[in-house]
Amino acid sequence: MTFEGYACASGAGTIINAIATWKGSAFGIDLKTFAEVELSEGKPGISGSIEELPEGDTRLIERCVEMVLGQFELELGGTVRTRSEVPLAGGLKSSSAAANAAVLATLRAIDKTLPPLDIVKLGVRAAKDVGVTVTGAFDDACASFFGGVVLTDNRQMELVRREEYESKVLIFAPDKKAFSAETDVKRSRLIAPYVEMAYDLALGGDYERAMTLNGFLYCGALGFDTEYMLRALECGVRGVSLSGTGPSYAALVSSGELKEVRSAWESCGLEGRVIETTINNRDAISLSSEGSI
Repeated sequence: MTFEGYACASGAGTIINAIATWKGSAFGIDLKTFAEVELSEGKPGISGSIEELPEGDTRLIERCVEMVLGQFELELGGTVRTRSEVPLAGGLKSSSAAANAAVLATLRAIDKTLPPLDIVKLGVRAAKDVGVTVTGAFDDACASFFGGVVLTDNRQMELVRREEYESKVLIFAPDKKAFSAETDVKRSRLIAPYVEMAYDLALGGDYERAMTLNGFLYCGALGFDTEYMLRALECGVRGVSLSGTGPSYAALVSSGELKEVRSAWESCGLEGRVIETTINNRDAISLSSEGSI
């Protein structure tokens, strides 16, 4: 007998990067990662593939499937495949989206359910197991799974707050990649007292100023150019940041700011693409498998 399951989860943008303090904030974006899981009895192991990176590291999505099967003590084997609209290794939470989608697709394949927060935590544990994250990226995983804006304590794996937030989002995604696990944690921890200030702004609901302060702090600590942030601010944008540990930048923009910010970013000269999207306020369970692999 063959068991099949499909799911998708969204990428996310950064308000507060949790590496410095273990406290984070992020928002879901309307770019999705799709997962397809096919399982059968008597088949050894789990084999993964990533459509955009045929030779890419598939340990995370494989581990997600293994952990779900282990949770229900099922001895099944098979395949997990992902396809993503989220630029990989760009700071836009592609790993969190892949983990959430893989866990949810596996649950659907075996016709089992778990509480939503348990689904997220399972993917976070898988990410820690295979070493693709420093803090576990619980904030990113929550934004990816639940949508909207989230604030979290990553050390305690506590979802502090989640709320819907309406905004268009403009992303500059450079062609170069930056893997979260390779970031300079020591440099990030040096700015912890100031990141705490940014987190306090987010707690007070001032997400735009929080993410802009976060962006300047992490650009300084990790050596990324602040020109993209300054160009956005010149256009009247209030919320712009390095997303995750880079190299992408994300800005919360109004309809009237879109064209000007796009033009400003395209004139900066770095190879890459500008992506227009919105904050996603739907959770991964309500996002259907439409457009699946």
